[in-house]
Amino acid sequence: MKLELPPLRPPPQARSAGNPLAGHATATTHERPDLGRNLTYGLLEFLGRAIVTGRFDDAPFPIEAELVRRYGVSLTVTREAVKMLCAKGLLMSRPRQGTQLLPTSSWNLFDPDVLRWLVDRKLEVDLLRQFNQLRAAIEPEGAALAARFASAGHLAAIAEGLARIEAAKAGWDDPVAAGIAFHVSILHATQNPFYAQFRDVVSAALQTSIRFGGGFHDRTTDVADHYAVYEAICAADDERARASMRLLIDRVLDCIDRAGRS
Repeated sequence: MKLELPPLRPPPQARSAGNPLAGHATATTHERPDLGRNLTYGLLEFLGRAIVTGRFDDAPFPIEAELVRRYGVSLTVTREAVKMLCAKGLLMSRPRQGTQLLPTSSWNLFDPDVLRWLVDRKLEVDLLRQFNQLRAAIEPEGAALAARFASAGHLAAIAEGLARIEAAKAGWDDPVAAGIAFHVSILHATQNPFYAQFRDVVSAALQTSIRFGGGFHDRTTDVADHYAVYEAICAADDERARASMRLLIDRVLDCIDRAGRS
């Protein structure tokens, strides 16, 4: 079954797929960020992003009393936020030993918050490579499953994602949002809830790739490569869908390898 792509048309207003927390205060030691109405989650968001983006790399993590003083919150709020950061693998808190930062290897990298914060890190070729290596292990088989199990509704969603990628090429849509819409719709088309759970990983990988710009941007938003995947899924050709998705991601990895060598 093959569906016609929706016609390209400029949206009524420019779409933006930037980080939903863009503009969130990144305070210096002497500034108090706006933590919002829910102070616990506000402090969690602020401290979590600060840890993941390296703000505490060259300084010890503040003790509870210092966090209370610095951010103007209660001890209860502070302890609850620290507890949640510990659950995400960013911190370790022990009685009479205080709170310590944990290495990246201890982080829960599949946690949606940690993935969002990783996108805000200083752009590194190694991080980009690791994201796309994981994509290469997941998405080709996801495309093959989509070719076997996608419903008409799933195919329509993939077609809409492809149309948005074409629109983004013409400057009518946001390339990050368009790429995410296409790839996440394929994960849902597998009708396998475990694959659908990788949506945050794939979204973070695409945001990071497109932020690099240049060749990364071109490969990540290449219309022909994405159309080949879509066409194979519509034809229920699981082998071709798998190979097409693998080729799409391999081309991104080739760009990353060239960037690493240079």
